[in-house]
Amino acid sequence: MRLPRTSFGRMMLVVPGLVAIGVLLWWRGPDWSLVGNAFGRVSWSWVSFALGLNLLSVMIRASAWQTVIRQALLPPRPPFPQVFSAFSIGLLANAVLPGRIGEVARVAVLARRMPRGQGVTGRLLGTVFAHRLFDLVPALLLTAFVLATARIPRWAVTSLEIVAVVGVALFLATVLVAGRELSPLPESARAIRRLLAMAQRGLHVLRTPRDAMLAAFLQSSGWFVQLLAVWTMMKAFGIGAPLPAAGLVLLLMNVATIFPLWPGNIGLLQAVVALPLVSYGVTYPTGLAFGLGLQVLEMSVGVGVGLLFLTREGISFATLRDMPAETEREQSAQAPRARARAGVGR
Repeated sequence: MRLPRTSFGRMMLVVPGLVAIGVLLWWRGPDWSLVGNAFGRVSWSWVSFALGLNLLSVMIRASAWQTVIRQALLPPRPPFPQVFSAFSIGLLANAVLPGRIGEVARVAVLARRMPRGQGVTGRLLGTVFAHRLFDLVPALLLTAFVLATARIPRWAVTSLEIVAVVGVALFLATVLVAGRELSPLPESARAIRRLLAMAQRGLHVLRTPRDAMLAAFLQSSGWFVQLLAVWTMMKAFGIGAPLPAAGLVLLLMNVATIFPLWPGNIGLLQAVVALPLVSYGVTYPTGLAFGLGLQVLEMSVGVGVGLLFLTREGISFATLRDMPAETEREQSAQAPRARARAGVGR
């Protein structure tokens, strides 16, 4: 089955699903008047504070990515303003476009300012892999904290345990890949070979314990500030649940966004947030309103700052959407030169 090439054709494939979700929410959803009442009681001073915390979290996580970049690239390395700009545009792409386009888009934005023909694109793709790998550290710490302190529904306990086991296995496997020479793979395994090479280039930071610890610390700090932002948003909606409840919400939100079924996973994410809060005495309509407000808060930071830097970089939405394909072509063109310099396959 071939997908339509035009944006209108692809949109028409999505519309029936969105209509079905809307009908389901209207028919089997909560009392929407109660959801509206929950928004009417919001404390905007707490919302402003949560907005500032979310922005601080983005800046800290961008600093963690810059730490990985410093180890993966030779001088001249991009300064923090350029890294933060690319990171913010990546958040924008993840928020408004399907899939995880933002992860590749931030590489394309940053590579535009870097020297050509030196394997920069491949190395930057590797840094994105490594940066995401460092998410496992705060994720596992948060999982342990939540499992020990929060009131967790039975269905959520199983999900969190599976995520923890998979996370530990992935972290150990990638550490082993980072420290070994890769044996040449046949052409039929081109995708696997490219993924392993990307991981090894990006995970070069793991060979320097000080910088690896710094990247892990910064990424964990970014998660902690985001946890405080979630807790602050609870205060804004008059939810008096303790910090472990905010940790449970943050953790389940990240689990729900691992596989983006549609932009933002709107609807699914709110249900994932509202259901666990019922055990803390929060009514489902209030929990759903909180989930909507929390997603709007996070998207407002990513979209707002991303649009600002998108305009500054002179990039259109059409160009942003096409960046993954362009990055793939550039990476494919650089791969033979990189193998020739490294002597791979001799």
